[in-house]
Amino acid sequence: MKHQHPPHSPQFYLTAPSPCPYVEGEFERKVFTHLAGDRAPELNDLLTHGGFRRSQNIAYRPACETCRACVSVRILVDQFEPTRSMRRAVSRNDDLIGAVHDAEPSSEQYSLFRTYLDARHHDGGMADMTVLDYAMMVEDSHVDTRIVEYRRRGPDSFITGKGEGELVAVALTDWMADGLSMVYSFYDPALEHRSLGTFMILDHIARARAAGLPHVYLGYWVNGSRKMAYKVRFEPQEHLGPKGWERYEPKQG
Repeated sequence: MKHQHPPHSPQFYLTAPSPCPYVEGEFERKVFTHLAGDRAPELNDLLTHGGFRRSQNIAYRPACETCRACVSVRILVDQFEPTRSMRRAVSRNDDLIGAVHDAEPSSEQYSLFRTYLDARHHDGGMADMTVLDYAMMVEDSHVDTRIVEYRRRGPDSFITGKGEGELVAVALTDWMADGLSMVYSFYDPALEHRSLGTFMILDHIARARAAGLPHVYLGYWVNGSRKMAYKVRFEPQEHLGPKGWERYEPKQG
Protein backbone atom coordinates (compact mmCIF):
# COMPACT_ATOMS: atom_id res chain seq x y z
CA MET A 1 0.00 0.00 0.00
CA LYS A 2 1.39 3.38 -0.99
CA HIS A 3 2.15 5.68 1.96
CA GLN A 4 0.11 8.87 1.94
CA HIS A 5 1.55 12.03 3.47
CA PRO A 6 -0.72 13.92 5.85
CA PRO A 7 -2.25 16.91 4.07
CA HIS A 8 -0.10 19.42 5.99
CA SER A 9 3.13 17.42 5.94
CA PRO A 10 5.93 19.59 4.50
CA GLN A 11 7.81 18.40 1.44
CA PHE A 12 11.60 18.64 1.70
CA TYR A 13 14.01 19.21 -1.19
CA LEU A 14 17.79 19.01 -1.56
CA THR A 15 19.91 21.54 -3.44
CA ALA A 16 22.75 20.62 -5.78
CA PRO A 17 26.31 20.98 -4.39
CA SER A 18 27.89 24.42 -4.69
CA PRO A 19 31.19 25.88 -3.37
CA CYS A 20 31.00 26.64 0.37
CA PRO A 21 31.40 30.35 1.24
CA TYR A 22 32.83 29.55 4.69
CA VAL A 23 35.10 26.48 4.43
CA GLU A 24 37.56 26.51 1.56
CA GLY A 25 37.49 23.41 -0.60
CA GLU A 26 34.14 22.20 0.70
CA PHE A 27 30.83 22.02 -1.14
CA GLU A 28 27.56 22.92 0.52
CA ARG A 29 24.13 21.42 0.07
CA LYS A 30 20.93 22.50 1.76
CA VAL A 31 17.69 20.76 2.58
CA PHE A 32 14.72 23.12 2.40
CA THR A 33 10.96 23.36 2.54
CA HIS A 34 8.35 26.04 1.95
CA LEU A 35 6.71 27.99 4.76
CA ALA A 36 3.20 28.92 3.72
CA GLY A 37 -0.34 28.89 4.99
CA ASP A 38 -1.83 29.12 8.47
CA ARG A 39 0.58 26.57 9.93
CA ALA A 40 3.72 28.39 8.77
CA PRO A 41 4.47 29.94 12.21
CA GLU A 42 4.09 26.57 13.95
CA LEU A 43 6.26 24.85 11.33
CA ASN A 44 8.89 27.60 11.49
CA ASP A 45 9.14 27.18 15.27
CA LEU A 46 9.48 23.43 14.93
CA LEU A 47 12.09 23.61 12.19
CA THR A 48 14.09 26.33 13.98
CA HIS A 49 14.32 24.00 16.97
CA GLY A 50 15.74 21.46 14.52
CA GLY A 51 18.44 23.79 13.23
CA PHE A 52 16.69 25.37 10.26
CA ARG A 53 16.87 29.04 9.30
CA ARG A 54 14.28 31.11 7.46
CA SER A 55 14.89 33.05 4.25
CA GLN A 56 11.69 34.60 2.87
CA ASN A 57 9.18 31.74 2.70
CA ILE A 58 11.85 29.04 2.76
CA ALA A 59 13.20 27.15 5.79
CA TYR A 60 16.60 25.58 5.15
CA ARG A 61 19.50 23.88 6.90
CA PRO A 62 22.89 22.57 5.75
CA ALA A 63 22.94 18.99 4.48
CA CYS A 64 26.57 18.78 3.40
CA GLU A 65 27.97 15.34 2.65
CA THR A 66 31.50 15.68 4.09
CA CYS A 67 31.31 18.58 6.54
CA ARG A 68 29.45 19.45 9.78
CA ALA A 69 31.06 22.83 10.40
CA CYS A 70 27.80 24.83 10.53
CA VAL A 71 26.35 24.72 14.05
CA SER A 72 23.05 26.26 15.15
CA VAL A 73 23.42 28.67 18.07
CA ARG A 74 20.93 30.06 20.57
CA ILE A 75 21.54 32.30 23.59
CA LEU A 76 20.11 31.32 26.98
CA VAL A 77 18.40 34.59 27.81
CA ASP A 78 17.68 34.09 31.53
CA GLN A 79 21.28 33.16 32.34
CA PHE A 80 23.00 35.65 30.07
CA GLU A 81 25.43 38.09 31.67
CA PRO A 82 27.07 40.76 29.48
CA THR A 83 30.85 41.10 29.54
CA ARG A 84 32.52 44.38 30.36
CA SER A 85 33.02 45.18 26.67
CA MET A 86 29.34 44.42 26.00
CA ARG A 87 28.30 46.81 28.75
CA ARG A 88 30.47 49.44 27.09
CA ALA A 89 28.68 48.78 23.79
CA VAL A 90 25.33 49.37 25.50
CA SER A 91 26.65 52.57 27.06
CA ARG A 92 28.00 53.84 23.72
CA ASN A 93 24.55 53.39 22.20
CA ASP A 94 22.50 54.73 25.08
CA ASP A 95 21.37 57.53 22.80
CA LEU A 96 19.69 55.04 20.42
CA ILE A 97 16.25 53.45 20.60
CA GLY A 98 14.87 50.57 18.59
CA ALA A 99 11.29 50.92 17.32
CA VAL A 100 9.45 47.73 16.27
CA HIS A 101 7.48 47.93 13.02
CA ASP A 102 5.59 45.54 10.78
CA ALA A 103 7.85 43.89 8.20
CA GLU A 104 7.56 46.57 5.54
CA PRO A 105 10.54 47.72 3.46
CA SER A 106 11.45 51.36 2.85
CA SER A 107 13.85 53.21 0.58
CA GLU A 108 15.69 54.42 3.69
CA GLN A 109 16.23 50.83 4.83
CA TYR A 110 17.48 49.78 1.40
CA SER A 111 19.88 52.72 1.21
CA LEU A 112 21.43 51.68 4.54
CA PHE A 113 21.41 48.02 3.46
CA ARG A 114 23.32 48.86 0.25
CA THR A 115 25.85 50.98 2.14
CA TYR A 116 26.40 48.12 4.59
CA LEU A 117 26.81 45.48 1.87
CA ASP A 118 29.15 47.62 -0.22
CA ALA A 119 31.39 48.26 2.79
CA ARG A 120 31.28 44.87 4.54
CA HIS A 121 30.14 42.17 2.08
CA HIS A 122 30.82 43.51 -1.41
CA ASP A 123 31.85 40.05 -2.61
CA GLY A 124 29.17 38.08 -0.76
CA GLY A 125 26.11 36.26 -2.01
CA MET A 126 23.84 39.24 -1.31
CA ALA A 127 26.02 41.85 -3.06
CA ASP A 128 23.81 42.10 -6.15
CA MET A 129 20.48 42.45 -4.34
CA THR A 130 18.22 45.06 -5.91
CA VAL A 131 15.59 47.11 -4.13
CA LEU A 132 13.01 44.51 -5.22
CA ASP A 133 15.16 41.69 -3.82
CA TYR A 134 15.37 43.57 -0.53
CA ALA A 135 11.60 44.11 -0.47
CA MET A 136 11.09 40.36 -0.97
CA MET A 137 13.53 39.57 1.85
CA VAL A 138 11.48 41.71 4.22
CA GLU A 139 7.92 41.12 3.02
CA ASP A 140 7.89 37.51 1.85
CA SER A 141 7.15 35.92 5.23
CA HIS A 142 4.25 33.83 6.46
CA VAL A 143 5.41 34.02 10.09
CA ASP A 144 5.49 36.81 12.70
CA THR A 145 8.33 38.88 11.25
CA ARG A 146 9.07 42.44 12.32
CA ILE A 147 11.58 45.20 11.57
CA VAL A 148 13.42 46.94 14.40
CA GLU A 149 14.68 50.36 13.34
CA TYR A 150 17.35 52.04 15.46
CA ARG A 151 17.57 55.83 15.57
CA ARG A 152 18.75 58.43 18.06
CA ARG A 153 16.42 59.15 20.95
CA GLY A 154 14.25 62.23 20.73
CA PRO A 155 12.47 64.27 23.43
CA ASP A 156 9.24 62.29 22.88
CA SER A 157 10.81 58.83 22.55
CA PHE A 158 9.73 57.82 26.05
CA ILE A 159 6.14 58.35 24.89
CA THR A 160 6.24 57.20 21.26
CA GLY A 161 8.86 54.46 21.57
CA LYS A 162 10.44 55.82 18.38
CA GLY A 163 13.66 57.66 17.65
CA GLU A 164 14.42 60.63 15.45
CA GLY A 165 16.80 61.44 12.63
CA GLU A 166 18.70 59.11 10.33
CA LEU A 167 18.36 55.34 10.43
CA VAL A 168 21.58 53.86 11.86
CA ALA A 169 20.76 50.13 12.19
CA VAL A 170 18.06 47.61 11.28
CA ALA A 171 17.19 44.10 12.45
CA LEU A 172 14.81 41.76 10.61
CA THR A 173 13.52 39.45 13.34
CA ASP A 174 11.07 36.57 13.72
CA TRP A 175 9.00 36.48 16.93
CA MET A 176 8.60 32.79 17.85
CA ALA A 177 6.92 30.93 20.69
CA ASP A 178 10.21 30.35 22.53
CA GLY A 179 12.36 33.25 21.43
CA LEU A 180 13.51 35.79 18.90
CA SER A 181 15.28 34.66 15.73
CA MET A 182 17.55 37.29 14.21
CA VAL A 183 17.11 36.71 10.48
CA TYR A 184 19.34 39.53 9.25
CA SER A 185 20.75 42.77 10.62
CA PHE A 186 22.77 45.64 9.18
CA TYR A 187 24.02 49.05 10.22
CA ASP A 188 25.89 52.17 9.15
CA PRO A 189 29.51 51.02 8.62
CA ALA A 190 30.73 54.56 9.29
CA LEU A 191 29.69 54.05 12.95
CA GLU A 192 32.08 51.14 13.55
CA HIS A 193 33.08 52.59 16.93
CA ARG A 194 29.55 52.01 18.26
CA SER A 195 29.73 48.17 17.92
CA LEU A 196 26.18 48.22 16.53
CA GLY A 197 26.15 44.51 15.67
CA THR A 198 26.85 43.63 19.30
CA PHE A 199 24.38 46.24 20.52
CA MET A 200 21.53 44.85 18.41
CA ILE A 201 22.05 41.34 19.79
CA LEU A 202 22.12 42.71 23.34
CA ASP A 203 18.94 44.68 22.62
CA HIS A 204 17.24 41.50 21.38
CA ILE A 205 18.31 39.65 24.51
CA ALA A 206 16.71 42.43 26.58
CA ARG A 207 13.53 42.27 24.47
CA ALA A 208 13.32 38.48 24.81
CA ARG A 209 13.82 38.72 28.56
CA ALA A 210 11.11 41.37 28.90
CA ALA A 211 8.73 39.16 26.90
CA GLY A 212 9.54 36.05 28.96
CA LEU A 213 11.11 34.30 25.95
CA PRO A 214 14.01 31.95 26.80
CA HIS A 215 16.10 32.11 23.62
CA VAL A 216 17.65 34.37 21.01
CA TYR A 217 18.55 32.41 17.87
CA LEU A 218 21.66 33.62 16.03
CA GLY A 219 21.72 31.19 13.11
CA TYR A 220 24.87 29.25 12.25
CA TRP A 221 28.34 29.47 13.73
CA VAL A 222 31.31 28.07 11.83
CA ASN A 223 34.35 27.41 14.00
CA GLY A 224 37.30 29.18 12.41
CA SER A 225 35.23 31.64 10.37
CA ARG A 226 36.18 35.19 11.29
CA LYS A 227 32.82 36.50 10.06
CA MET A 228 30.97 34.33 12.59
CA ALA A 229 33.39 34.43 15.53
CA TYR A 230 31.26 37.04 17.33
CA LYS A 231 28.40 34.58 17.88
CA VAL A 232 30.11 32.50 20.57
CA ARG A 233 30.83 35.59 22.69
CA PHE A 234 27.24 35.66 23.97
CA GLU A 235 27.32 33.14 26.82
CA PRO A 236 25.82 30.97 28.04
CA GLN A 237 24.50 29.50 24.84
CA GLU A 238 23.46 26.17 23.41
CA HIS A 239 24.60 24.47 20.22
CA LEU A 240 22.56 21.93 18.31
CA GLY A 241 24.37 18.61 17.99
CA PRO A 242 23.58 14.92 17.43
CA LYS A 243 22.09 14.69 20.94
CA GLY A 244 19.99 17.83 20.60
CA TRP A 245 20.60 21.27 22.10
CA GLU A 246 23.55 21.20 24.52
CA ARG A 247 25.28 23.92 26.48
CA TYR A 248 28.40 25.15 24.73
CA GLU A 249 31.58 24.95 26.76
CA PRO A 250 34.43 26.88 25.11
CA LYS A 251 37.76 25.07 25.04
CA GLN A 252 40.30 26.75 27.26
CA GLY A 253 43.79 27.55 26.09
